[in-house]
Amino acid sequence: MPNKLFLFFFIALGFLQFTWSQTETDSIISNKDEKLILIRDTIVSRQIDPLAPSKAAFYSAILPGLGQAYNKKYWKIPIVYAAIGTGVYLYINNTNELNRYRDAYKSRLAGFNTDEFWGTDANGIPLAAPRIESDGLIRAQQTFRRNQELSLLVTIGLYALNIIDANVDAHLMQFNVDENLAVKPHYKYNQMDNTTDLGLTINFKF
Repeated sequence: MPNKLFLFFFIALGFLQFTWSQTETDSIISNKDEKLILIRDTIVSRQIDPLAPSKAAFYSAILPGLGQAYNKKYWKIPIVYAAIGTGVYLYINNTNELNRYRDAYKSRLAGFNTDEFWGTDANGIPLAAPRIESDGLIRAQQTFRRNQELSLLVTIGLYALNIIDANVDAHLMQFNVDENLAVKPHYKYNQMDNTTDLGLTINFKF
């Protein structure tokens, strides 16, 4: 009888040892599988085109707004054309006004009194004295010439800004911004002294 009990105890101990070993093996395999899944989930392949910013700038230089279309920022195209179109309109308008006063001044230098700024009476006869003197025509030419040059500079600046915007946008589209590298504001209630703590949290995970 004691021999049978000893044999039964030995068999039970062997069975428990086998079961524990099998469980440990399964746990190791499971851990390995989890690690493999985690690695596959965190390693993300991302294609970066180093020439994309140059292409976007080149396209915007050829045709304003084309670089924004290349970056798929279509909502910026109307803004680009509205800005540059305003500059072009102001330049053309100031040029036309400058030519009006310049032509009138040249007409007076030639001895005529029939320009639009001289004025006429009810019968269409030129007035004895002009409504705008020659000095006024000179000052008007200077003003519109200055406005013409300023509007030209603004138009060129907006054209350059269109190129810079496309280039910077293409750079930012390839910039890595995720939870592994982040700077966030920090707000926490301190229960020890009943105050709030404000700060900046920098996260860097790899």
